[in-house]
This record gives sequence, C-alpha cells and structure tokens, in this order.
Amino acid sequence: MASFKPTKVQVYPKLGEKVTQDTLYWKNYKTPIQIKEFGAITSIDFSPVAPHNFAVTAFTRVHIYGPFSQEPVKTFTRFKDTAYSGKFRSDGQLLVAGCEDSVVRLFDVSGRVALRTFKGHTKAVHVTDFTSNHYQIMTASDDYTCRVWDIPNATAVNTYQEHTDYIRCGVTSKLNGDLFITGSYDHKMKVFDARMDKSVLTMDHGQPVESLLLFPSEGLLVSAGGRYVKVWDLLKGGQQLVSLKNHHKTVTCLHLGSNGQRLLSASLDRHVKVYNTTNYKVVHNFDYPASILSLALAVSIDIIVVGMTNGILSVKHKKSPEESKEGSGQARRQPSYRVFVKGKNYVPKQDDFLVSKPVKQHLAKYDKQLKKFNVSQALDTALAAGVRHRKPEITVAVIKELDRRGTLKNALAGRDEQGLSHLLNFLISNLTDSRFTPVLVVAAEMLFDIYRSVIGQSSVVDNQLQRLQDLIQREIDYQQRLVEVLGMLDALFASSVSRKEVPCSGMSRTNGLA
Repeated sequence: MASFKPTKVQVYPKLGEKVTQDTLYWKNYKTPIQIKEFGAITSIDFSPVAPHNFAVTAFTRVHIYGPFSQEPVKTFTRFKDTAYSGKFRSDGQLLVAGCEDSVVRLFDVSGRVALRTFKGHTKAVHVTDFTSNHYQIMTASDDYTCRVWDIPNATAVNTYQEHTDYIRCGVTSKLNGDLFITGSYDHKMKVFDARMDKSVLTMDHGQPVESLLLFPSEGLLVSAGGRYVKVWDLLKGGQQLVSLKNHHKTVTCLHLGSNGQRLLSASLDRHVKVYNTTNYKVVHNFDYPASILSLALAVSIDIIVVGMTNGILSVKHKKSPEESKEGSGQARRQPSYRVFVKGKNYVPKQDDFLVSKPVKQHLAKYDKQLKKFNVSQALDTALAAGVRHRKPEITVAVIKELDRRGTLKNALAGRDEQGLSHLLNFLISNLTDSRFTPVLVVAAEMLFDIYRSVIGQSSVVDNQLQRLQDLIQREIDYQQRLVEVLGMLDALFASSVSRKEVPCSGMSRTNGLA
C-alpha cells in the first residue's frame, strides 16, 4: 500500500516585500550590541584615523570606545555638568567638547587633563567642531552667539550674534578653514566666513533646526528640524531643492554613508531612514527600542552606532563574507549516528550491507484527518483562527486538496451557523487575493449552491452571503473595465507603430500578379 502524501502547501512571495540591493546590504548587519551609559547620549563621533575609535558624549562624561570593544578604552570626566558634542580633530589626536557650564574643553586623546579651556560663552555650549586648518575651533551656545577660537592662545578670534534663539547644531567646512554654518531654534541657518564681520548667507528651515550636514563637495547642505529633512543648494544662494517628510516625530541627527550616495536620518519616532541621494527615496528603515538622539556610521569598518534617550548605545557590525554565507544557507543537518560511531570520513566497504532505518512520517493535524477521510474535520482544522489569520495559504491548500479528491462539497455541507460564518469570513477576506482566487471561487460557487435553500434563517449568514455576492460582482465589474482599458491601449499602441511595406518576391508592383 502506498504511503500517504501530505498536503502540499504552496509557498507564495510575501506581498509588498521588495528585495533590492539596499535591502540586502543593510540587512547584512549583525544583531546590535547594547551598552548602557549614564544618561542620554547626545553625540557620537568617529575618529578619522585608524583604528577608528568613536567618542560617545553622555551625561558628564565622554567615553572613547574601540570599534570592537564593549568597555571604554578612554574616559574624560573633567566636566562639572552635562557634556555636549565631543568631536575629534581630523588627525585624531585632539578632542573638543562643550558643557552645560558654558566652558569649552580641549583634550589630548592620549592624556586625561584638559589642555585648554575656552571661556566666553554665558550659557550651555551644544556645538563644537574643529576647522580644517587644525588650529581653530568653532563653538555655538544657548546665549545666541557662535565664536571662532584660536587654540594656541585660547582666545576668541571672532564672535557673531545674529541668531535670536538657542544654537543647537553647526558644521564646519573641510575645504575652506574660514567657512562654517550654524542652525538655530529661530528656524534660521546662517553661513559665516571668519574673514567677514557678519553672515554671508541665511536660509529659513521653517522649524527649529536640530542637525546640519554638508555633502563631500560642499555644494549641498542638508538640514533637519521638526519632521522635515531639507536639502539646500549653496551654490545657488541657498535654494531649497528637496523637502522630505518621512518621520512621525522630530528628526534629531543626520549622517552620510556610501561615499555620499546614501543619507541617514534618525528621529524621536525610533526609526532610522536610509535615503538614496539620487532621488531621495527611502531604500531602507531601521527600528530601535527608544527615541534616537545621535547617529554615526563608519563606512571604512562597517559599523553603525546609535545613541538613545534611555542611555542605551546600540552598535551594529557588518557580517563577514563567511557569516553571510552561513546565514543564507539552509539549517545545518545534525550528524547521523554513523558519523558519531565511525567518524566523519568513514566510507563503507564494497562488501558491507547498509541497513537503513525507516523514517517516521510526521503529519499535520489536518493531514491526519485527511488520511482517515474525515474531510469536514480537516476543513475545520484549516479554518481555525490561528491558521486562517496567520497562514491563509494552509487553508487554501486544504480546500484545493479536497477539491482534487472530489470531496469539497461534502466538507462544505452540513455546517452550523458558527462554522458557516467562519468559512464565509475567510472567503470574504481572501477571495480577491490573486494568489487564492482560482481555488476560492470554486468553493464560493459550491457554497451558494448548497446553502441557497437556508437563506432567511440566520441574519448573520444572510449578511455575509450578501457581502460575498457583492464582492464577487464588484470584482467582475473591475475585470470588465480592465479588459476595456486593455483594448483601448492595444488600439493606441497599434496606431502608434509605423507601418512598413514588406516587398514580396515574385510579385509585380503594378498589378500584383506573378
């Protein structure tokens, strides 16, 4: 007697899931390592030189972590209040940070004590950065001023007071040591030249500005504030090019990746969006457990670091090629008994007899019922709430198998009000799904034939039958309209194609006779 063949459940592609090169690239990062800090993480900055350590500013400390370490390799604690904006110099030897006590401190990465302290601001300093000439620092404060400091003398070279609210972000030019840009809660962004007494360009973001970013060419500026991410053309006098609104809450930080081809934005809505800078469409999305305040990406060593309001630092490393291959392959088979006894390299001899052990067949519950020809119970099992909602393809596969056996009508008949209601709900929810339509239309036709005589006995069943009939009629109308549109398109395409005369050998051009 032939063995029972289990019901074949067809594997359908997931609807709405589009696998692209970006999806494959960004999903190739490992499960994040989480490190607990002492407070909200307001700033993360990678050192531009190997081994690419990163500085994490949280509460009253600046921790420096190695790319693969879970404990800080260096800690700066010389702050009397909350520290802000720890930034490396381009040579990786110096680090500057602001503080709630209005003092800016400069540290040697290999030391502990502050080399310089810059005093002049009257409120908290949230923005610090080195200029490209290595000997000056740009700072911006809640006292509405931004200053340029000379490192050797620890004195302010220039002071600008043009904003009318807190200055919470800024960026310096890497190509010109005199240029820098600040963003304020007065909705304005200003471009300053240290050789001038006032700003040279002003742009209005429309919301309090939280983060600024310059493209590598420095012709484009990206600003984040409110729910908006905007791109500005500095070469055209600050003309707005793009306005993106993909977040649900305030966007807090920006970062560039893939040599300027991808833009990352993080928000208080716990999401990190990845944009393609060619068309500024979202190509990937990361979810995190808490609101995000800071973000940094090291492309050279493939690390994404995210700082959150709850003090959790999330570090994601990219998988090596070997790990990617292991993850993409099938699950590893457990070694057989023969491997444990004889070893992995054992080969049977020519005269050996190999006795195979019968493999026990494990069947699903509906398959066991089908094996016993209990067709109604098998359909009931496939219509259970956990199956029909989460895996409708199993229910459809059982209906298809019953139809193939010629017992579908028997399985549908003789149902009470509750069982018939579950079946009608399933048909209404999935009949218009193109994956299931060919199977479910047959079941719907049989259902109408079987229960036509009981219409009027249950208002619940009557309403569901009416909904199913309306759904089928509406779908037929859609199909007819689509066929009409297809005919119109065919006529248009046929008329737009230029007709060419095809010469036929042996035919006269005058009378058409051979």
